Amino acid sequence: MTDLKKAPWAAAVVVVVCLVAIVGGALWMTPDRPTAAPTTPVARAVRYVNLGDSFAAGTGTMPLQPDSQFTCQRSSLDAATVLAARRHYRLTDVACAGATTTHLYESQYDGVGPQLDAVTADTDVVTLMIGGNDGSVYSSLMGDCAEYAADDPTGSPCRTHLGSDPITTVRDETGPAVERALRDIRSRAPRAEVLIVGYPWLVPAKRACRPAVRLADGDIAYVRRVEAGLNAAVAKAATAAGATFVDMAERSRGHDACARPGVRWIEPMVGGTSRIVMHPNAAGQRAIADAIDAALR
Repeated sequence: MTDLKKAPWAAAVVVVVCLVAIVGGALWMTPDRPTAAPTTPVARAVRYVNLGDSFAAGTGTMPLQPDSQFTCQRSSLDAATVLAARRHYRLTDVACAGATTTHLYESQYDGVGPQLDAVTADTDVVTLMIGGNDGSVYSSLMGDCAEYAADDPTGSPCRTHLGSDPITTVRDETGPAVERALRDIRSRAPRAEVLIVGYPWLVPAKRACRPAVRLADGDIAYVRRVEAGLNAAVAKAATAAGATFVDMAERSRGHDACARPGVRWIEPMVGGTSRIVMHPNAAGQRAIADAIDAALR
């Protein structure tokens, strides 16, 4: 064995080795620095666009949306707003009172652009409720028919005056126009879930209820037949375009304008709670939201 006293360099080597061992051990024993926990990416809000006419806009149900043009009469209680709040969607609501399928492509009023401009490639959900104003079908049934009833309340003067014209219109004109719109929505937003909502029943199947609804006895069934034709045309368009049809007729059975307050979803012509008659009330809008919610994938 070497005598360390005779080899001072050897002692120095031992000291250095010991120091290295001590320092190295200390380094190895130093606890790891805490690392940041992995962050979970924040999910992007679902982008939801609502299109359509006064039924889609909730017209007649106050208050209005703060950013709604007065001409559009868009309610803060419309079905789209109810649904967006429930599902935490980011809503762009451009539905507007009086809109026809033409107004999906053209400006309806000053400052109100084509509704389809709101649909973009990053849109996730689109709802549409339209067709009743095309060919003035709705205004004929609810306006003209009420005037005809004044002279013949127990007959069917509206059917006599209008005949099959409204049914032909919704089948040959409205249906194809709705199908075109749905296809264009799909083209603009290929990833979006597209739903088109049918119209709820406005009147019961047979029973008239004047003065609440000023239609002649024989025209109640006629109005229902036209409305059934409109919903059938919209449903057919949805199938052809690969969209989801939301059937409000079946859900609204017994909730028409002749039902009692608290039960009805449609406000009557006389004695209702809204100045916009024969349109869904707040309960009706919630019912539409429920139907859309149930239909969403």
